[in-house]
Formats: sequence, C-alpha cells, structure tokens
Amino acid sequence: MSNAECLPTAAGTVVLVGAGPGDPGLLTQRALTALAEADLVLLERAGLVPIEAVAHAEVREYPVNAGVADLVAQARAGRRVVRVLRGDGWTDAPGAQEAAACAAAGLTVEVVPGVPLVTAAAGYAGIALTPPGQSCASVTVGSTTALRGSLDLVAATAKQMLADGADPTQPVSLVTGATTARQQTRAVSLAELAETAGGDDDAVALLTDAPNPDLAWFERRPLFGWTVLVPRTRDDATPLVSRLRRYGAVAEQVPTISVEPPRNPNQIERALRGLVEGRYAWVVLTSVSALRAVRDRLEAYGLDARAMSGVRVAAVGESTVAALEAWGIRPELVPSGEQTSRGLLADWPPFDEEADPLNRVFLPRADIATETLAAGLAELGWEPEDVTAYRTVRAAPPPAPTRDAIKTGAFDAVVFTSSSTVRNLVGIAGKPHASTVVACIGPATAATAEEHGMRVDVLAASPTPEDLVDALAAFALTRREQLAAAGQQAARPSQRRRTTARRQVAGKAT
Repeated sequence: MSNAECLPTAAGTVVLVGAGPGDPGLLTQRALTALAEADLVLLERAGLVPIEAVAHAEVREYPVNAGVADLVAQARAGRRVVRVLRGDGWTDAPGAQEAAACAAAGLTVEVVPGVPLVTAAAGYAGIALTPPGQSCASVTVGSTTALRGSLDLVAATAKQMLADGADPTQPVSLVTGATTARQQTRAVSLAELAETAGGDDDAVALLTDAPNPDLAWFERRPLFGWTVLVPRTRDDATPLVSRLRRYGAVAEQVPTISVEPPRNPNQIERALRGLVEGRYAWVVLTSVSALRAVRDRLEAYGLDARAMSGVRVAAVGESTVAALEAWGIRPELVPSGEQTSRGLLADWPPFDEEADPLNRVFLPRADIATETLAAGLAELGWEPEDVTAYRTVRAAPPPAPTRDAIKTGAFDAVVFTSSSTVRNLVGIAGKPHASTVVACIGPATAATAEEHGMRVDVLAASPTPEDLVDALAAFALTRREQLAAAGQQAARPSQRRRTTARRQVAGKAT
C-alpha cells in the first residue's frame, strides 16, 4: 500500500471493530466513536452493539461467510463502513482475512481491537492467566506466539527460548509503546530480541512467520506521532481535533479567545423579551458561543428551550447544530454547502409578505463580528436585528512550557482557523518556530500569518476544519515520500529541527 492510500479517498474506508465478548459495557470508547462516525455498520450477527451507539448509520447483519464483495462495494461508493465482529475481531474471528482482502482492494483499513473472549471469560470467572510472580506472559494464537512484559523480561524470555532449542532466525515483530503516538514496530530475529535492552518499557514480541505489511495501518497514518498545536477560537474545536487524531496526530489546544458578557446587557435582554413575545420570524445562531449566550440568559429567567418554540432557527456549523440538538432544538435551516454566513445566505429564502407574517430576524453575535449576514438578509427583504450577545477578548497566555514549545519548534504543525487565532496566538505566546508546519483554513488567514512573518505551508481546499486537516495530512504524506526518495529518514518536523540544531552545534565545535 502506498503512502497516498493512507488518506481517505473515493476508494473509501473500512473500520474493523471488535465488539467484545457480549457485555455492551465492554465496548471501547474508540469503538463507540467509530460507530458514531459510520455511514454503514455491518454486524457479524444481530445484537452485537446497542442500537443507541449507532448515530445515523444504516445497520445490517453481515455474517462472516458472506465474503467481502458487498463490503468492498459499499466502501468504494464513498461510505465509511464499520465492520463489527465478536470478541476482539482480530483474534476471535476472521477479521485479519477480511481486512487483508479490503486492503488488497485498495481500501483504507483501520482496526479497533475489542476485549478478547479468552481474557474476558477469565476475568469474569476470576481466573488469573499469569501465574503469581511471573512478569512476562506468553500467549499463542494460531501460529503466532506473543511475549508480553518489560523489554528486559521479554529479552530474557527469548534467551531462555534459545537455550531450549528455539530457532535463532525466527522472525519477530517487536512492538513498543503500543497504541500510543510512541508506537514503534521493529523486525528482528529471536537472537536479536534476546540481546535487546530497554529497562521497564512495555513491549510485545510477536513471533510470526508471515506479517502482512499492508495491514500495518497505525504507524503509516499521515500524521502519526505529530504534535499539532490548535489555537482555539471561541467555539468548540472537537471536529478538528477528532480528525487530527484519526490521522494519528496528538492535538494540543491553546485557547486564544475568552468569551465575556456584553458591557451593556440591555440590548440582548430586550431582544430575548421580543423572542419570547413572538417578535421574530427567525433566530440565527452562527456559533456555539452565540447559542450559549442566548441559552444562559433564558435559563437565568427560568426559561428553557421551549422559549424558542415560536420561532424558526437557523444555524451555522456542525458544532452549533450539535449543541442545539443537545438542547432539544433541531434547526430548520443549515447551510447545504460552505458552513459560513455566506453559505447560509446562499440557502436563505427571500422574504414573502404573503407566506411570512413577520420579517424580523434576531442575530445574536460577537462584538467583533462582521455585518455580512445582516446586509445579505436585508437585501433579501428581511429586517435583521444585529445584537451583541457576547464579547471576545484575548485569552490569558498558555503555561510557560507550552510557550517554550511554540518558540523552540517542539510542535510539528500549527493549524489556524481564522485570522484572529493568528493574531491572538502571537500576542499571547509568540510566533511559532520556523520549522513548524503552518496550515491555514483560507487565503485571509494565510495572509495574516504571512504578515506576522510565518511561511504558510498548507492551505485548505475549502474553509472547513475537515478540509484543513485533510490538506495537512496530504502535505505530510508528500513530505514523507520526498524524504524517502532522497534517502532520508522520515522524521517529523520537530525531530528534523533537533537534528539540524545538533549538526550546527557540532559544526561550530569543530
């Protein structure tokens, strides 16, 4: 599988999920996330996962003897397919075979391990699998033997196996830092494993003759091991952070804006009274902060979401829609395309005197928001009331270690989602190091970054958090391929910065 195939494409993605032994409480958090993000869920048998764990996906029963033809076809159609198997899915069922077939078909394959039936049964029965006093466990599954323990203990076990007559050329896949951003898989022989030293570091040595490189998905993710700085705006950064994690990055969020009440609350209080009294046809919520400002003031008056029952609600952004639905409100209008004020205006109907008894639109917004939406609504015949619902001020500086990491290049990349995040980050923490990859959501944000002396490496194809992260992942893949073509190690930007610094110091010393 090439590096480019690590990016989700039209070929589609298959996520292999282990459902555990049967207790729904043993579903992992990662499994629940995968189910929530799925377009199609294919169950080995009915009842493997609670229906409430599946958000909006189609759910089908798909037995293991059904082959993978339909699974591959659904993924190739662009759907994110979650394949759910009993137990671990990797050891308790033919998950590896299905995954290999999907990878051979050119699909992106991810694996979410589940709780294996053997360990679950032993735990629920109160039976210890490792004898007292034994620190290195040995488990055999099929033709593969796994040694688990500290690296020194695994090496000592390998020495004992050699003394007992084991083949010193036996291939071993040595995994350290498993499932974390520090994971590293090395191919060694049993003899080399016996001479490995590593102290108390946890390790798993897999003695197997036939590892499939096409299934080594975790470490090949585009941003694997990258530490990415996310300067947060006033709204929730969850969609962006979730996508970074899907690509293998570790995201560190730094708030750059603090939200405070308006200096004079009279305007928002009058507007909310008008909302309850039925003065408005629409209320437009363009951010989570705008919703929070409205909700908090209504609740201060002893009101809840029912106060909005007589007005149509429009919302911009997935986070805003999710927050509205969590409050019990489903918006009537959400942009069908670009999740911005311009996108909302593109779908907004013109005012019709016969169909609309009221033409007033309530626009709660930040004190620094532009008037694009209000002007556009007025052109469509509506009467917008632009109300300052909250103020945005620069956040306090992050802790000293974070400021030092920003200035010294310890971050591999930084993602800017607005011009204000650029200005405020520089104001509270300083400019990122020149080695840090700079990714911007749009041309205006990129121009602001360049004005502050930054080199912009990545520009999103469209101004959405998802496209911003996709563009950063594509950049990382291209960079990895270029380094490999030049015969250089595929080090992260922060690692290359440290290597270059050491070389410069060594050169001065000579």
